[in-house]
Amino acid sequence: MNDTPPLVLEDVGLTLPSAAGPVEILRNLDLTLADGERVALVGPSGSGKSSLIAVAAGLERPSAGKVTLFGRDLGKLDEDGRAKLRRGRVSLVFQSFHLLPNMTAEENVAAPMEIARRPDAMAEARAWLDRVGLAARARHYPHQLSGGEQQRVALARALAPSPALLFADEPTGNLDSSNARHVAGLLFELVEHTGAALLLVTHDPALAARAQRVVTLRDGRPVEAA
Repeated sequence: MNDTPPLVLEDVGLTLPSAAGPVEILRNLDLTLADGERVALVGPSGSGKSSLIAVAAGLERPSAGKVTLFGRDLGKLDEDGRAKLRRGRVSLVFQSFHLLPNMTAEENVAAPMEIARRPDAMAEARAWLDRVGLAARARHYPHQLSGGEQQRVALARALAPSPALLFADEPTGNLDSSNARHVAGLLFELVEHTGAALLLVTHDPALAARAQRVVTLRDGRPVEAA
């Protein structure tokens, strides 16, 4: 276990402009994610859950406070620096699958590993597709896959590089109940297999209950933790 938590948010605030004036999205938010810990973020729509993911991953700069990723203060890094820090160590899975339409399933899974210049990228991609039950669909393009299959490809792509931290924003939100259960089971099984820490946004109480800790956001603040 690493003594340095992969993620620490200290007194984080996020204010964004709007036609009606500035909107406070996050306020005075503190959160620490321990090495290998699985945390679910729940709360009503508009409570700031997805914004928290964006800030924590360094995709959005906070208006106040400090975000520390793998011991580095993101506020001291430019966009390229944040991207380099994430590379190979942070993966994201979204409600929308974000697969590249002109690539097969195996090419989509291999892509981040090829960017990292891993010589085993394609072999590892095929192994991960086998883990998510899609070995027979490796040469299929996204439009030839169901929604559940596309999300399983996205999950394989996220975890194949063996990240230390996975952000998942409503990963079952676009799926029917059967596929949602399947993807949820795979998510926790594979995160446990890789040892990655997980910060999961979900509206699904059953999915949240599988995490080690649940943090509820309301109006941009944690209101309870379990």
